[in-house]
Amino acid sequence: MDKVLIAMAVHDTEENKRSELTEMVLNSLYNQDIFEDHDFWVVDNNSCDATKEVLESWSDDGYINLITNEQNIGTAEAVNLAWKNRKPGQHCIKMDNDVTINYLDWVKEMVDAIEREARIGIVGLKRKDCWEEPNHALPDWRSELIMLPHFAGQRWIIVEKCHHIIGTCQMYSSALLDKIGYLCQPNLYGYDDVLASHRSTVAGMWNVFLPHIEIEHIDKGETEYQTWKEKHSAEVTQEVIKMTHEYYKGTRPIYYNPFQ
Repeated sequence: MDKVLIAMAVHDTEENKRSELTEMVLNSLYNQDIFEDHDFWVVDNNSCDATKEVLESWSDDGYINLITNEQNIGTAEAVNLAWKNRKPGQHCIKMDNDVTINYLDWVKEMVDAIEREARIGIVGLKRKDCWEEPNHALPDWRSELIMLPHFAGQRWIIVEKCHHIIGTCQMYSSALLDKIGYLCQPNLYGYDDVLASHRSTVAGMWNVFLPHIEIEHIDKGETEYQTWKEKHSAEVTQEVIKMTHEYYKGTRPIYYNPFQ
């Protein structure tokens, strides 16, 4: 399997108390040989000294590629700085610094799904608090279980096709990235995953979960940072709705490249 480019944006402060979470996630990934098997990038959005020390240690030891920003430029633009290093044909992952994955071959199985079904644009790992399920009463949250193409001797792969893939841990196929470019969001936090899911749909591609892979969202949301995130993202909800309508109408291009 070719290496996947994995990007993690980090904005830890003394107030949000996420330095410990970042270290937990990096240790978990190290134990799964992710740093050895793939191109791992951390983009630091002006975190506190405690996190800077953690990241510099992992970088100095050669485990991660580190980009340091002097200010918080937002999740999407931080991830884009890492994705700028994508090689032709390379898939990319965007993952948060508050998730651990209780499954050894998670990257390989995400790649396998894309290789089995070329229409898959985004593969996500599903948090336990997601609403999507096949029997949901509302169409926006109703999903579809699909068995991917299979040849004799291959293991079976079942994906959950959804409208929206939460951004906790997402793989973007190289084919989709060729069509949409990079992530975008109207503010510093939130909705990059929503907009990417819609852009993928407009591009004629599928958004799916691998729901059998168990992940843990380890941020309990008990600091003021959670309140800030909710308020911050709510401020741009109407703009996101407008952008989404423009994608489907064809008045806003789905391709976005902040480096051109």
